[in-house]
Amino acid sequence: MAAASYAGVFRSRKIFILLLLGFASGLPLALTAGTLQAWLTVEGVDIRTIGLFALVGQPYTYKFLWAPVMDRYSIPLLGRRRGWLALTQLALLATIAWMGTVSPKDSPLLLAGLALAVAFLSASQDIVFDALRTDILGAEERGAGAAVSVLGYRIAMLVSGGLALIVADSFLGWTGTYWLMAALMLVGVAATWGAREPEAPPRAPASLAAAVSEPLAQFFSRNGAWLLLVLIVLYKLGDAFAGSLSTTFLLRGLGFSLTEVGVFNKWLGVGATIVGALAGGALMAKLRLVRALLLFGLLQAVTNLGFMLLSVAGIAAENLCGGMGTAAFVALLMSMCDRRFSATQYALLSALASLGRVYVGPAAGVMVESLGWTTFFLFTFVIALPGVAMLWWQRARVAALDRPPHA
Repeated sequence: MAAASYAGVFRSRKIFILLLLGFASGLPLALTAGTLQAWLTVEGVDIRTIGLFALVGQPYTYKFLWAPVMDRYSIPLLGRRRGWLALTQLALLATIAWMGTVSPKDSPLLLAGLALAVAFLSASQDIVFDALRTDILGAEERGAGAAVSVLGYRIAMLVSGGLALIVADSFLGWTGTYWLMAALMLVGVAATWGAREPEAPPRAPASLAAAVSEPLAQFFSRNGAWLLLVLIVLYKLGDAFAGSLSTTFLLRGLGFSLTEVGVFNKWLGVGATIVGALAGGALMAKLRLVRALLLFGLLQAVTNLGFMLLSVAGIAAENLCGGMGTAAFVALLMSMCDRRFSATQYALLSALASLGRVYVGPAAGVMVESLGWTTFFLFTFVIALPGVAMLWWQRARVAALDRPPHA
């Protein structure tokens, strides 16, 4: 895509809706991850328990199990995609507000249950948003569409991550902060109301059984399907390890205050991710999919070492390159989906991609306790390299995906 054409897509209504829906998609994640981790940390919860709280993110891993329901059935009035979006967004608003009323020390199990419910609803929202984005974007729009989605997602991370910590520390406390975040889900509700279903929507599966079997049969009929799944798991694994305890590292390892974490790690870091995502989307127009994934994957691995330098520059560089990798990675996942089954297939692929983020938390806590922070971050660099090697090995298959999908 030419530079002028790439810039032009940002003026379209479709892209603006993706920006707002990306915001709604990103808002709940920090509230059950980094922000919740900070809340647990300042309340004096031990680090092993904090690591175990990462398991509330399991719905992101298993969302493919109920994605066929969302591919097969529609909510009345709003259509196949928009109906499910509105339902999950309103439920998220209520559940996030409830989380804010619970004490981590007095009712940890209730808080964990509510965080798990938020993760389930958030994963369900993601299923439909990812499907809608896959359905409405052409092959030439994937880089820009992925970049704008990441932009909205990361702006939400600035709000529910960095801003939430500052507001909780200096203004509203944790209850008021979670209520404010709940109210911001109305941005997603408004975007869903203003969104449009695909102009030529693919036919829904004829039955729930077909919605389960046909997407899997279609995907695994491809040559090398299993190798592509391994690539998806490995590509962001190093980033997942590096980010799993980054908030606790800054609070306990470096002695930062909540406000300092909000400014340096969340606002500066996520701001760098936004710049990286937009730059990555632009560069994809010239590099194409394989070269973009290779370059950004290598940069992600190298900049994980920035944590070892214990500097703001290291944090910014890691997030900048991580944003580039995320834009290319989202485009890769979209290119692997058949639009007839986009909800189920994208849910399966993104669930596999989230394996690292969900399950490295407990292991990371044990590693830090046993080895220390420096050795841990060196490990995150090493564990990122197999994904890059796998991409190089499978580069021909990935290049074959970089073409217009079948309608």
